[in-house]
Amino acid sequence: MPEFTYTARTLTGEDVAGTITAGSKRETLAMLAEKSLYPVRVECRQPARAGRQGGSKKTKRVKAQVVAMNLTQLADLLQNGVPLLSSLDILAQQATHAGLRQILVDVRDQVAEGTALDHAMARHPQVFGELTVSMVRAGSEGAFLEDALKRTSDFLELQEELKGRMVSAMAYPAFLAVAGFCVTVFLIVFFVPKFAELFDRLEQQGGGLPIATVALLGLSDGLSRYGVFLLAGAAGAIAWVRRWAATERARMLIDRWKLKIPVAGKIFLGFAVSRFCRVLGTLLKNGVPLLRALEISSESAGNRVLAQAIRASAENISSGETLSRPLANCGLIPRPVMAMISVAEESNNLDEVLINVADGIDRNNSRHLDIMVRLAEPALLLVMGGIILFVLVALLLPVFEMSATMG
Repeated sequence: MPEFTYTARTLTGEDVAGTITAGSKRETLAMLAEKSLYPVRVECRQPARAGRQGGSKKTKRVKAQVVAMNLTQLADLLQNGVPLLSSLDILAQQATHAGLRQILVDVRDQVAEGTALDHAMARHPQVFGELTVSMVRAGSEGAFLEDALKRTSDFLELQEELKGRMVSAMAYPAFLAVAGFCVTVFLIVFFVPKFAELFDRLEQQGGGLPIATVALLGLSDGLSRYGVFLLAGAAGAIAWVRRWAATERARMLIDRWKLKIPVAGKIFLGFAVSRFCRVLGTLLKNGVPLLRALEISSESAGNRVLAQAIRASAENISSGETLSRPLANCGLIPRPVMAMISVAEESNNLDEVLINVADGIDRNNSRHLDIMVRLAEPALLLVMGGIILFVLVALLLPVFEMSATMG
C-alpha cells in the first residue's frame, strides 16, 4: 500500500505535515478530514518504477486533438458507470496511436497499484500537460472528475483552434521571410562574385570602391568560404538552446522575456490570464476551496512568472485578504479584469465572472493577433526590399561612378 505525504492546515490556521499509508489519494483525503485537517498538498511517495517514467522512453508526439478525444471518451465512460480501470483498459485497446496506447496501459497499471490518476498522468508530460494534470487533480479531489475531463478536453480543443489560426495566419509572412532569406543568400553567394573581377579592375585604376560595395564583397567572400562552418555552428547553437530551454531556470527566463516583447508580449500575457481565469472559475463553480483552486489554476496558467505572482498572492488571501487586492498588487493582471473580479466578489458570482472574463480576453487576443499578422506582412516586404535594394545599389554604384568619371 503506498504512502502519501501531506501538508494540511488546522482549524487554527497552522500548517502541519506528515505521511499517511492509504489505498488511494481519496482515502488519504478522507482520513485527513476525519482529523479536521484541510489538505493543502497531498503527494504519493511511491517511487517511479524503471521503464515507467515519462521521460525514460521517447514517445512520438501525440496531437492535442487525439488527447482531447480520449479525455472526452474517458469522461463518457465514467459518467455511464464504467469503473476507472475498465475505462482505461477500453481506451488503451481502441487507441490507434501506438505511443498513446503504451502510455494509457502504463497509466492503467499505475492506477491499479494505488497511484492517483493525476500522478500517473504527470509521469507522461509529453502527452498530458500541466493543465490536464491540474484539472484531473482538482476533479479527483472535488468529486467532479467527469466534468473536469470534459472541460479539459474543451480547453485543449480551444487552444488547438487558436494555435491553428495563428499558424495559418503566419504562414504567408513565414513564406515571405524564408523566400527573402533564400533570395538574399543566392544573390550574395552566387551573383555577387561574378562582379568581383570588374571591381578589381576598377580598384586598380585608382577609383576605389564605395563602402557598401566593399562590405558586400566581404560578406560574399565570407559566406563562400565559411558558409558550411556557419551552418554547422548555427545547428549546434540551436541544439544547445533547446537543451537549455528545457531547464526550469530557462523556462522562467523565457516566460519573463515573452511578456516583454513589444505587441506580442500583451498577447502572451492575455492567453496566460485567460487560462488562469477559466480554470479558476471552473474550479470555484465545482466547489473547490479558493486556496486550492488558486494553487491548481496558477499551475495551469502556462506562464511561470504569472504563476509565481499568483502563488505569492495566495499567501495574503490565506491571512484574510480578498482575492482582488493581492492579485492587483502583482501588477500582471490588467486593471479592467481586476475591477470585474472585485465587483464579482461583492456580488458572490466570482465563478461565472471569471469564465466570462476569459471569453472576453480570448476575443481581444484574437483581434490583436489578426492586427499583428496584418502588420507583419508589409513589414517583411519592406525588409526584403531593403536588403535586395542594398545588394543592387552596392553592385551598381561603382558602375555609375565609373560612367560619371569617363563622362
